[in-house]
Amino acid sequence: MKRFYETVGIEKSNDGYRLTLDGRPVRTPGRRDLVLPSCALADAVGAEWDAQGETVDPTGMPNMSLAATGIDRVAPQREDVIAGIAAFAKSDLLCYRTEKPAELAARQHASWQPLLDWCAVTFNAPLSITTGLFPVTQPTESVQGLRNIVATFDDLPLAGLHEITSLSGSLVIALAVVEGRITAGEGVDAARLDETYQIERWGEDGDAMARRSNICRDFLAAVEFLRLCSVLN
Repeated sequence: MKRFYETVGIEKSNDGYRLTLDGRPVRTPGRRDLVLPSCALADAVGAEWDAQGETVDPTGMPNMSLAATGIDRVAPQREDVIAGIAAFAKSDLLCYRTEKPAELAARQHASWQPLLDWCAVTFNAPLSITTGLFPVTQPTESVQGLRNIVATFDDLPLAGLHEITSLSGSLVIALAVVEGRITAGEGVDAARLDETYQIERWGEDGDAMARRSNICRDFLAAVEFLRLCSVLN
C-alpha cells in the first residue's frame, strides 16, 4: 500500500490515546477506533507509522498489528480467547519430558522445573509432569486458577499474552516473563530448549534457522508490546 499521509500525531482522549495521520484518526483493519491504553504504546505505534517509506509495510509494524488484534479479534470474543490461552495449562510444554538421552532430560529439568515450582507457589497452581506417550491430566483447580489469572488481562495485553503463549507452547513461560521471573530471552531459550539440543547434535538447515529467527523475533516483539501496555512487572 502506497504511503498516503505526511504527518503522524497522538491525541489524548478520555479512554486512552489515539493516533492521527494528517489529522485523521487511525482505524484498525476492522474499521474500529484505534484506542491505545498508554502513552508509551501510542508513541511506539506512532513511530512505526512514521518510519514507513513510500509504501506501508504492515510486517514492520508489530505493535500496530498486536493492538489491532486486541481490538478487532480479542475484544469481540474475549471469553474464547481467554479459554484458548488457559487451555495451554492442560498441555504445557514444561510438563512433557524425555527420559533419554539423559543429557536432554537433565537440561529440561534444570530449565523447566524451577518455572513449574514457581508457578505452583506464585499462583497456587501445581502442574504434573510426564515422560510417557499419553497426555497427563492436570489438576482442575490449577487449570482454573491459571485461567483466572489470564482473565485479569485487558483486551490488548491479552493479544500479547496469546502471542507469547502460542509461540512458546507454554502458559507458564508466558506468565513467568510477564511477572519478571525470567527475561524474554530466557523465555525463548526455555521454549526452544529441545530444538537447541537437536541443533547441537545434528546441525541446523537454512529453513530451520529462518523459522527459529522468526519465532524469536515475534516472541520478543510481543513481550515488548506487553511492556508498552504497562503489563510487565
